[in-house]
Amino acid sequence: MKSYKIYLIRHGMTEANEQGMYLGRLDSPLSPSGLSHLLQLRTAFDYPVVSPVAKLFAAPLSRCKQTLSVLYPQRPITEIEGLNECSLGRWEGKTVAQLKGESGFAEWVSGQNGAIPDGEDAETFQARVSAAFEQLVTDLMKSGSTEAVVCAPGGVIMLIMSKYAFPRGSMAEWATDSGCGFEVRVTPELWMREPVMEAVSLIPWNKEEDSDNE
Repeated sequence: MKSYKIYLIRHGMTEANEQGMYLGRLDSPLSPSGLSHLLQLRTAFDYPVVSPVAKLFAAPLSRCKQTLSVLYPQRPITEIEGLNECSLGRWEGKTVAQLKGESGFAEWVSGQNGAIPDGEDAETFQARVSAAFEQLVTDLMKSGSTEAVVCAPGGVIMLIMSKYAFPRGSMAEWATDSGCGFEVRVTPELWMREPVMEAVSLIPWNKEEDSDNE
């Protein structure tokens, strides 16, 4: 039975991440320490080796494209606007300490759908990301490849995994560290019946485990 592998990878750390800021759509590049950490991960662990025809996709953010360029040098990258992070409006670039008194912030943090001033509501964010990911799967099935690499913000990956991955888990259960992510497998027969995919493993892999993932 034919299946397709998708590797979902969270971008590396940025200076804004290190300062505890909410990034959203702010285009913050990788920090020097974020770049160093990615290089260390690439040396100490194994990332998936993909075929020359496999496509690399990224959210339209420098931190995502730079991450793929580090892990897969000199490979073309296709941007997908729908995989962009949630727009946080007036909260972007601010820390928790700066936002504690903001109206709706406590509700939003606790998952109660507090309104983001001038930002994107949860329903719009979920619908946008879902449509983009489902189109990516459709395009992959029509392509000449059975694998793809996707680099996106952590919130986008958490949403994708919580909606489509099996075994099931909440968004919080699919949180992952910078430069890390998940290998998932899409089987067309299952996907067409109900869009669901198998969560295969965490990535990157320990080097001694790499032979089990080839």
